[in-house]
Amino acid sequence: MIIAHDEHIIEKARQAAKIAKQYKKIGDEQAQLAPEVVDAFRTTGYTLLTIGKAEGGDGANLYDFLLAQETLAAGDGAAALSIGWHLSTMQDLCENAGWPEDMFESFLKEVVQKQKIVNRAASEPNTGSPTRGGIPETKAVREDDHYVITGRKTFTSMAADLDYYLVTAYVEEDDAVGSFLISREINGVSVEKTWNPMGMRATGSDDLILEQVRVPRNHYVERNKKKSGPKGSLLHIPACYLGIAKSARDEAVTFAKEFQPNTLNEPIISVPHIREKIGRMDLELMQARHFMYHVANLWDSYPEKRKHMGPELAAVKVNATKAAAEVVDLAMRIAGGRGLSKSQAFEQHYRDVRAGLHNPPMDDAVLELLASQAEKKDN
Repeated sequence: MIIAHDEHIIEKARQAAKIAKQYKKIGDEQAQLAPEVVDAFRTTGYTLLTIGKAEGGDGANLYDFLLAQETLAAGDGAAALSIGWHLSTMQDLCENAGWPEDMFESFLKEVVQKQKIVNRAASEPNTGSPTRGGIPETKAVREDDHYVITGRKTFTSMAADLDYYLVTAYVEEDDAVGSFLISREINGVSVEKTWNPMGMRATGSDDLILEQVRVPRNHYVERNKKKSGPKGSLLHIPACYLGIAKSARDEAVTFAKEFQPNTLNEPIISVPHIREKIGRMDLELMQARHFMYHVANLWDSYPEKRKHMGPELAAVKVNATKAAAEVVDLAMRIAGGRGLSKSQAFEQHYRDVRAGLHNPPMDDAVLELLASQAEKKDN
């Protein structure tokens, strides 16, 4: 059993999950989180989870952050993944922003006092995932004390609901890639409704359009950034998919306890092959969850070792998303044809959980990383 270190943090997650679950179908239909869910992130203070206590946040360590995300995802996976990007971004910035000091202090004050929500906007139509190292086609051109930015960003989760975007762009005067803090309220910023996927629809990961957007010079907040080390905060991704799987497992068990066809004298929970599937679901979840939380505990307990934990972090994601998909598949088999019905929760779990295969890091990159590590150790 995984036990929280800070129950207050998990209670926030439970409150947000209750509302997210209530509006889950609406978000799936509209391909955007319902306004009530976004409001819940703010009113529950969930947006403050990963900000330090000294700065007005909850100061969640990685272990409790993941447990909160898993709890929220059991209510709605898309809601958890969406706000997870904000939370992971804030955790990384609070630990090592590297911004001009006055800019970060001003930005952090807004996030804490006004519950502002931010996400990075890095992916583009022609460069794909930023983890692959492509140079953005979005360009920033210096004009006196401003930069003029033009481009298009894809996969911008919560695009229409964000207050701020951290936009990567090619900066001509530096011949380098940098990031700019851009408010949604600035002229030239718009969102084009392009998000129409099979699963994780409510993330609202639409295209961010930047047309001759003028931002002050001091909003060029990240420049000539060295390659960062491993990021424990990205484990919010596997935590989300394990939350979806846990929800599917619970619903499958409930279904098996209650469904009794007229060919049986008792519910199908008594049928051997159903019991086998339930056992396999729990085995997959136990293995994946204990691996993830063990790595999170190592991250929290041994900060000096974090720079060497890249392979473990990457392996957690691959293992968790595969386990989550297997659990949901088993849940669907227990439900049978009824699991395909829109009136049941199973089919959305089935669609949503598969998106994990396309979140970073990708399987091929992780396996290459592990192979490279093995090669180094043997030399």
